[in-house]
Amino acid sequence: MTPWKLPLLVAAIAVPIAFAFYLGGPATGVAGGALVAVAIVYVAVRARPRGAIGSDRSQSEAPRVLIVLGDPLEDPAAVGQVAKAVRAEERATVMVLSPARIGFLDRWASDVEGARREAQRRLVISVAALAAAGIEAEARVGDEDLVQAVEDQLGSFAASEVVLVTAAGEEDEAATAAADELRARLRPGFRWVITGRPAR
Repeated sequence: MTPWKLPLLVAAIAVPIAFAFYLGGPATGVAGGALVAVAIVYVAVRARPRGAIGSDRSQSEAPRVLIVLGDPLEDPAAVGQVAKAVRAEERATVMVLSPARIGFLDRWASDVEGARREAQRRLVISVAALAAAGIEAEARVGDEDLVQAVEDQLGSFAASEVVLVTAAGEEDEAATAAADELRARLRPGFRWVITGRPAR
């Protein structure tokens, strides 16, 4: 953190609390302090590390390709693009990762089974499409957040190439944000395949 940011951070915490004490007395001040504390905890929980993802690989290591599914890999053109990326890494081990996207209400109800079933359905469709193209792959269900799912998986599967497959592209802000973050942070190579369009 740069030196000039610290006083601003302290002021952002202290000024609302002092103002609440001044306007409403001790009860309002304590309530204001509690709100500021909740806001700090919320921001801290939402903050994500922005360091590089993945490890540096030596040339002697066998190539590995991690395919991350934002949507099922069933479009023939997209399957062809992914198969071409895999074949570019000779004798590559392939892992297909499908994030379990949990809805807002399901998260609060702790009902993750529907999301896991949908993620498994995407895996079955995608692994079958890759098998038809002559690509053998393992399959895993991952974290609901695309970037976090990639970061978690790269801890145990040190990929030399990461391929993100999504359907909507620029129309899907979450997919675009994930692709931009992966492109900026990944140490391994990165390719974004938008089904029905050329790879980026």
